[in-house]
Amino acid sequence: MARPVTLAPTDRKERDVRSRQCCYIFNVLRMLREDRRFFLWMGLAGLLLRLFFFVYFSAVTDDSRVYFDLASNWLQHGAYAQTQLGQIVPTDTRLPGYPAFLAAIFWVFGLANVRAVLIVQISVDLATCALIADLARRMGLGRIALRVAFGLAALCPFLAIYSTAALTETLEIFFTALALDWTAAGLERGSDGAFDWWADKVWAGVGVAIAACILLRPDGGILLAAVVLYLVGTAAKGRFRTDARGLLTAAVVVAAFAFAPLVPWTARNFWTMHHFQPLAPRYANESDELAPRGFNRWVKTWMADYVSVEEIYWYVPGDKIDTTKLPDRALDEPTRAETLALIADYNESADLTRDLDARFSALAAERFRAHSVRSYVWLPALRVVDMWMRPRTDFLPPDIRWWEFNDDVQWSVLAVGFGLLNLALVSAALLAVFLNYNRIRYCGLLICFLVLRTAFLATVENPEPRYTLECYPAVLALAATCVGKRERVVTEPAKP
Repeated sequence: MARPVTLAPTDRKERDVRSRQCCYIFNVLRMLREDRRFFLWMGLAGLLLRLFFFVYFSAVTDDSRVYFDLASNWLQHGAYAQTQLGQIVPTDTRLPGYPAFLAAIFWVFGLANVRAVLIVQISVDLATCALIADLARRMGLGRIALRVAFGLAALCPFLAIYSTAALTETLEIFFTALALDWTAAGLERGSDGAFDWWADKVWAGVGVAIAACILLRPDGGILLAAVVLYLVGTAAKGRFRTDARGLLTAAVVVAAFAFAPLVPWTARNFWTMHHFQPLAPRYANESDELAPRGFNRWVKTWMADYVSVEEIYWYVPGDKIDTTKLPDRALDEPTRAETLALIADYNESADLTRDLDARFSALAAERFRAHSVRSYVWLPALRVVDMWMRPRTDFLPPDIRWWEFNDDVQWSVLAVGFGLLNLALVSAALLAVFLNYNRIRYCGLLICFLVLRTAFLATVENPEPRYTLECYPAVLALAATCVGKRERVVTEPAKP
């Protein structure tokens, strides 16, 4: 039986110092202070980039207006409700995370102060850059990788653009980066066999960060699955000098804190809306509103890229379907005549009734049988590739059909440039995984998250590029490790 190890007072002091360094966000401030000139100038460049988008390309969408309405009613009437035909109607179509954020800003700066919202989001996005840099540092590839990670994040136009859009993405990315960074901190704390969850509170912090992700968007739960799966897998492999029970307890703590905020939300929905809804409806529909499941299932049998989302998907119901904008595979045999007849019936009123939705569902089932490999394999794969590889000019002037080069020259050049930049970042992350997998600490955690989120996106019928933005903290941190050099970690044997 192994004898217990007694630490000298100096050893305890060093361990306590290391514990604080590993587990607290103040370590980010220390990191910035040690290389202040680089971070000052790079942070200023990132700020200027975001202010440029703020001045010229800030965005308020239909979803933004829904969130504004929820936040305003929450402040003015004390009810989580939407305004419908002049009436305040309780709803559960959106999770309360982003409306709560907006309500806090409106309370301080005034109702519907969009400028204040975007300025705060810019600040949050710059903080995300520091978290990504700290994550790269914890991955053990030195100061160069840390600086590269911060530079990539600060100058990444894809993050910058969404910081000036009144949507959930900026906050979702921030809390994703925070959860990943603190998970690495918790594993770093336990790498010497000294897990101490309640003293350091790092695992509770991970759970709270993931809870914020879930309260912003339902798919934030994918991050919880990735973290818990990685902790359980690490415990099973015995990679850390600690008992498996320690890692499993950490997983339980993370899950408990992540799910805790959903309890009052679920209770509120059951009490107010009279049904069980722990998250939000899949199609953001009211309980008495038709969810277009049949139409969406039909869409899955032909949609492959974001172009069809903008030209067809977003306009149903409410507008007619222009069959000239449908790809050939949407009108192929043996269902061509049936498809054209159904679209003609829908176009008479542009209203998706239950009968029409049922007909779309039956048509989808027939098409899945006729083209099963395409519908179940190739189209989901193409949608995933489109979400990962698209130039991400959603809120910029370039035409969505950028590859046709029928736009103004400067916008075509911008679209191609953004596409190449996106390709370079994703390729660098993949290269780092293949070349440095055994040298990068916690690489498995990031891979687990990326794989689970990509697998989830394969099930989505509307391939919007913004759905992969939550992956960018992991992508940028991995891309930075391509240039890093593994730090030497000297471990002295414990004294008997």
